[in-house]
Amino acid sequence: MSVHPPGPPVWALPGLLRKLAVDRLGMMREAAGLSDAVRVNMGPKKLYIFNRPDYAKHVLADNAANYHKGIGLVESRKVLGDGLLTSEGELWRKQRRTVQPAFKPGRVAAQAGAVAEESGRLVELLRGRAGDAPVDVLHEITGLTLGVLGRTLMDTSLEGHGGIAHAFEAVQDQAMFDMVTQGLVPTWVPFGTQRRFRAARRELTRTVDELVADRGARMSEDDGADDAFARMILAAQAHPDPATGRRLLQEELVTLLLAGHETTASTLGWTLLLLARHPHVRDLVREEARAVLAGGRLPDAEDLHKLSYTTQVVQEAMRLYPPVWILPRIAQAADEIGGFTVSAGADVLVCPYTMHRHPDLWDDPERFDPSRFDPSRVANRPRYAYIPFGAGPRFCVGSNLGMMEAVFVTALVTRDLDLDVVPGHEGVAEPMMSLRMRGGLPMTVRPVD
Repeated sequence: MSVHPPGPPVWALPGLLRKLAVDRLGMMREAAGLSDAVRVNMGPKKLYIFNRPDYAKHVLADNAANYHKGIGLVESRKVLGDGLLTSEGELWRKQRRTVQPAFKPGRVAAQAGAVAEESGRLVELLRGRAGDAPVDVLHEITGLTLGVLGRTLMDTSLEGHGGIAHAFEAVQDQAMFDMVTQGLVPTWVPFGTQRRFRAARRELTRTVDELVADRGARMSEDDGADDAFARMILAAQAHPDPATGRRLLQEELVTLLLAGHETTASTLGWTLLLLARHPHVRDLVREEARAVLAGGRLPDAEDLHKLSYTTQVVQEAMRLYPPVWILPRIAQAADEIGGFTVSAGADVLVCPYTMHRHPDLWDDPERFDPSRFDPSRVANRPRYAYIPFGAGPRFCVGSNLGMMEAVFVTALVTRDLDLDVVPGHEGVAEPMMSLRMRGGLPMTVRPVD
């Protein structure tokens, strides 16, 4: 006999569906408060929400082949095409194999110098803005993450391409619009979101064409190029259909540019906001950074494991504000999860944001407490209770590089500067393709002795 997860009370259903459009985090928290497994009927669509580590493990790892990318990411294919984030099957496997060598631990470690230099440049930029006037630190962080991306994964300077970040905001707005409207509104309809998206797509197409032309020309002089961008170009050149190869290269590069800077910028924004709200934690980070990075020097690869408390702070920030806040899937065939029947074609959601706040998994889950990630406490926690980079075969390929960047920036900024939030700024989470911060992060900057 089929046993389906419980649904919300009839009176609660209209509110849940409304929140899908205007308050997605509120919808997920409300569903998680009902049960660890919930089924919501949306007309002909069935939406299953699972909020336990063993359920997540089944969907993301044990039976991952049955669960393709789902709501939100399906609509994102219209704006991102078939990049690594949205592709499926053999195309995805080929794309993953192409870029995977660029993320091997040894190569990531070799990029530590570039990450440290860009981090030091951010500190000096902020130091130069010290004073009473607030600085949008999130905007400056985005510039940093684009700089790191260009140097480490593309062997390309992205200086002068700052418009990429604004273009991606329009792309994400369109993806969320398509999700809410189920993709039924053509992009030519003259809504503001649609117009901004069309302009952004033209800008991104122009930018990636320029980047491909520049990197391709330099590759002819460097037969040993092994960065992710070079490997993507070589794969496109080897494609049996040149037109398809060019299209896929464009789409893969757009995805790399988006995923390569957006999640790390989001993580750093939330980390610096939380440190400003918790000065005692900031003091501990500063103490560690000054001990490990004495004399004002920049970090190297060997310092990463020494910055253990700083790493815990970043991990706790990603618990409260996971960059990958939701993992949507579509069941290809009927399945059973935790004794519950899931029908073929159903939308299945695993939400790190709510699972990271589950009261059965975390003591006082709303509290910011980096000591949760002390190794002695981590050992007693279910593996899938904490999945800020996803899990299973589609685990974020750039997680190690992203962590290095977040830890280095957090250590250096905190060692040298006090960043304080402008009074009245709440730091509201905006659940887009990553969990970004609405309205930026206005802060005042003060150097510390």
